[in-house]
Amino acid sequence: MTQLDWYIRNELRSRHFRLLVALDELRNVGKVAAHINVTQPAVSKMLAEMEKGLDLKLFERTPKGVTPTHYGECLIRHARRMLNDLAQARDELHGLLAGDSGRIRVGVLSNVVPALLPRSVALLKQRSPRTNVLLREGTMERLLPLLLQGELDLIVGRLAEKHVLPELGGKVLSQEPVMLIARPGHALARRKKLSWADIMDCQWVLPSSEGLLYEPLERTFEQHGFPKPANFIEVLSVQFVLAYLQQTDAIATMTRDIAHHYRRQGLVSVLPFYFPKLIRPLGITWNLSRTMSPSTTLLIECLEEAAASGMPA
Repeated sequence: MTQLDWYIRNELRSRHFRLLVALDELRNVGKVAAHINVTQPAVSKMLAEMEKGLDLKLFERTPKGVTPTHYGECLIRHARRMLNDLAQARDELHGLLAGDSGRIRVGVLSNVVPALLPRSVALLKQRSPRTNVLLREGTMERLLPLLLQGELDLIVGRLAEKHVLPELGGKVLSQEPVMLIARPGHALARRKKLSWADIMDCQWVLPSSEGLLYEPLERTFEQHGFPKPANFIEVLSVQFVLAYLQQTDAIATMTRDIAHHYRRQGLVSVLPFYFPKLIRPLGITWNLSRTMSPSTTLLIECLEEAAASGMPA
């Protein structure tokens, strides 16, 4: 057994994991000492003991602070994962003591919130009332690191490219077309059919460059021989899109289920123009390195059932 093997097996503790994560986040020994309520010499001593025990340099010391080495980055990544696993175990044990059936942490893209997810969670609560669900909304760029670090159990949204992150598993829920929407009573809503020429002179509310729809939409404009609209704004917030459309003659893109959801509420008109396969399918993404809990498996079943039932027109 090597020194590294022996030290990891016999000496590494959760306090070491917390120190590593704090050093990575704060990059300053003084700030870390204040954060974990110990002295600066105690932080330096614990780090030095770890490096000696592993026989590896984990951080570079500079006048401005500390920066993790490649060895440090590797250990920090696993430390985060183990701390998240311990936190999840704690929450599950508290839940069992309280009579709960589990806790699921779900990352969700904003365009999934109004339609599919409420139906799915409602099904879950019917079947397992004491299962708790924590939802965190964001872009895929922000949610994927949380999934990889063990801070989320699932992401519901557009499936990530397989070749980008091979450690992720995925399952397709549906392939929706993208629709054009406008305010109720918009002149284009009275037309039975629209052409590209009819829509390109409009003011557009385009998806933000952070969103998954941005690049496919730009490519579609090019493929049909049109430049990107000259009169546009870029928005990530669905709520802003809805509010802005009410006050202007702008048009915007939205996936079919979400568009019809807001149409039924009288907030938008769905225009007679759509993009059949503009974006990747809607689906579920999970971390293949983590064991899926029974509660998470049940939520996936509810998501599949809700997606299969579709949305009424």
